[in-house]
Amino acid sequence: MSEQKQKVIEKLINDPLMPLRHSAEHVLHMSIESLYPGAKKVMGPPIENGFYGDFDVEAKISQEDFEKIEARMQEIINAKLSVILKEVSAEDAKQLFKDNQYKMEFVNEFAGQGKNITVCEIGDSTSKFHDVDLCAGPHINNTGDIKAFKILNVAGAYWRGDEKNKMLTRIYATAFDSKENLQKYLDLQEEIKKRDHRKIGKDMDLFAFSDLVGKGLPLFTERGTTIYRELSRFVVDEEIKRGYKHVHTPNVAKTDLYRKSGHYPYYKETMYPPMQIDEDELILRPMTCPHHFALYMSKPRSYKELPIRYAELAQLYRYEKSGELTGLMRVREFCLADSHNFVRKEQAAEEIGLVLDLIESSTGVLGFKKGEDYRYRLSLGDRKNTTKFYDSPSEWDYAENVLRTVLTQRNAPFYEAEGEAAFYGPKIDIQLDNVTGKEETAFTVQYDFVLPKRFELEYVNEKNEMDQPVVIHRSSIGAIERTMAFMIEKYAGAFPVWLSPQQVAIIPIGEKHLEYAQKVEQLFREKNIRVSVDSRNEPMNAKIRNAQTLKVPYMLIIGDREVENGTVSVRLRTEENLGAKPIAEVVAKVSEMYLTKSLYLW
Repeated sequence: MSEQKQKVIEKLINDPLMPLRHSAEHVLHMSIESLYPGAKKVMGPPIENGFYGDFDVEAKISQEDFEKIEARMQEIINAKLSVILKEVSAEDAKQLFKDNQYKMEFVNEFAGQGKNITVCEIGDSTSKFHDVDLCAGPHINNTGDIKAFKILNVAGAYWRGDEKNKMLTRIYATAFDSKENLQKYLDLQEEIKKRDHRKIGKDMDLFAFSDLVGKGLPLFTERGTTIYRELSRFVVDEEIKRGYKHVHTPNVAKTDLYRKSGHYPYYKETMYPPMQIDEDELILRPMTCPHHFALYMSKPRSYKELPIRYAELAQLYRYEKSGELTGLMRVREFCLADSHNFVRKEQAAEEIGLVLDLIESSTGVLGFKKGEDYRYRLSLGDRKNTTKFYDSPSEWDYAENVLRTVLTQRNAPFYEAEGEAAFYGPKIDIQLDNVTGKEETAFTVQYDFVLPKRFELEYVNEKNEMDQPVVIHRSSIGAIERTMAFMIEKYAGAFPVWLSPQQVAIIPIGEKHLEYAQKVEQLFREKNIRVSVDSRNEPMNAKIRNAQTLKVPYMLIIGDREVENGTVSVRLRTEENLGAKPIAEVVAKVSEMYLTKSLYLW
């Protein structure tokens, strides 16, 4: 079992609502078997924020059926049936589930272990509703304790996740300890749907996906590319101001490069297959560090040069399983704002502090607040796991203490997580809360004491002796695609002015106002403001609605009075009407908001 899956299981076990949801799952099973004769319950565990049940049922269950299923569930709940766990022998279990081939698979597996089998009985043989199922709990005492529930969705799922097996019907649902808490959850889900970056991206014409191009490979429209370009320019300018050397290295390299770094055995399953080109075996790069190491090694280095900070907007390629691809959050090709800082060991703490200064400054410009939107995770190694982590306890202790001391001295909000480090050293992960409130790793700062040894990196110290640097791997704003997804969901598409694909929409009321509108447009273009005139033969209100759909920050209405007075009527996307203002004032204000990367409109 993977570490990630084990952590999910532990979280579910410790969830106080888990027994309630697990019991509600049984009630769902009973409801389906009652309503659909011949239906066979298969399995379905509690999951984060709810549960699901898989069924082998001939009828096609759709959203239109949810109401009757919920009504039957409520009948079972109102009956206040007892929920009892008990052990039965393997032979008894085989008799109980002889007509359900799915349950029999589990029974035979359990029987092979030579153990008794635990079943859950709801009600008894005299009850209108009665059910016995394989289950080890935990549960509530009786069905009447289920205070609030809701069926959420229906989908298909292969038995045991194998596409060679039969497709089953999977019903997702949730349960809470009160109707109030259920409603809060449902309201949050509606808000999440509104902020889903995939929906907003489509509605605002920012990006698209094509089966012809391939899964997990986003295509950015002109509007989406504008955001991409602004983020890229911003991070490059910020890094150059802070002493970074921006470089460019190839998107492919010899597989030997990743064997030397040690990435190949660790990340082989998420790398694309090697390509045989002439006498070389090449591979699409999944990370940039070995390339920057090769650049460092291109000539002798002196202590006087350090720190050397190589930064790059690097295109990276990683094979993500189809089921894990999620819009821009998880893709197969992405651009990482990456850097590798070569420093003397005694410079590491100061350098990490400077890196965190850059991260906190950049995230602030993006509108994310430390301690509110994100916090730090100190990701540690595991001294016992020498297969995954480099075996040098003293070096791990030293590196972890450096990171811990930096975070402590900054009074940074952080927590520690064992076993989350990179194989070559501990790291600080920037943990960002997404729109659902779930914590995501946005970008990282890593202390590397292993790869400099593997690549035999050296510099001449002040004693004219060869010494070895340590390397600080870091990303300032993470993957551009992923950061865009975070930004879309945070702002629901209403980006700060500097990131808005279109910053100004000029709306002439009639055709006779068009010439003046075009002159106003030119004034904005001279300031590099992204502006367009809506010259369509449509009513003014329709043009305003279109601009609001595209979340354009400023709408400038032009009619007879504006033409006569040399003004424009300013309307913000917040629906605030600022009235008529001189053109020069509006141009200056929009330019100020753009150039200062303000989070405000006026």
